[in-house]
Amino acid sequence: MANTEEHSSENTETLPPPAPPVEQHQTPSADVEQGQTPTATVVKMTKITKSWKREDLYKNGSLALRAMGLLFSFLALIIMATNKHYGDNFTKYEEYSYLLAIAVISAIYTGGQVYLQVHEILTGVQTFSRKNMVFFNFIGDQIVAYLLISAGSAAAPVTDSDRERENSSFEPRSFTDSAAAAIAMTFLAFFALALSALVSGYKLSNRSYI
Repeated sequence: MANTEEHSSENTETLPPPAPPVEQHQTPSADVEQGQTPTATVVKMTKITKSWKREDLYKNGSLALRAMGLLFSFLALIIMATNKHYGDNFTKYEEYSYLLAIAVISAIYTGGQVYLQVHEILTGVQTFSRKNMVFFNFIGDQIVAYLLISAGSAAAPVTDSDRERENSSFEPRSFTDSAAAAIAMTFLAFFALALSALVSGYKLSNRSYI
C-alpha cells in the first residue's frame, strides 16, 4: 500500500506544468470574410480618390470649354452686330442676321452654364441634381453646337461671293472682313461646344454622376 502511494506521488511530481492559455487571435481569413482586410481598404480608397480626381478633371475641362464657347460667341455677336461699313449692313443679309441670332443664343446658353458651374465650385451647392444636369448639358451642348455650325456654314458662301465682287471692283473689304471674323468666331465656338458635348457624353455613358 505504501509502495502504491509512493509510486503515485512520484508520477505526480514528474508531470510537466500545464501550458499557459493560448490567446486567440483573429485569423486573416476572418478579416477576409468580414471584408475588412487592409489591402481591400487601400484599394477601395484608391478607387474613390481616382474617381474624385476624374470628376474634377471633367468638371474643370467642361468649364474651360464652355468659357471658351462664351468668349467666341460673344465676339461673334459683337463683330456681326457692329458690321456696318460703307453703306453695307448685316441686316441686308438673312444669313448674317441668322448668325447674329445664333450667337446670342450661344452666348446666353454658355453664360448660364459657366455661371452655374462657377457658383457650384465657389459655394459647393448644386442648383440642380447632378443626373439632370448631365442630361441637360449633353443635349444642350449638341443643339447649340449644331446651330453654330449651321449659322457659320450659311454665312460663309455669302461672304465668299461678296469678297470676289469686291476684289473685281476694288471695293473696300471692311464689311466682308468683319463678316469673315464673325464667322471664324462662330466656328471656334462650335468646336468648343462640340468638345464639351463629348465630355458630357462620356460622363453620361460612364454614369460618373452617381
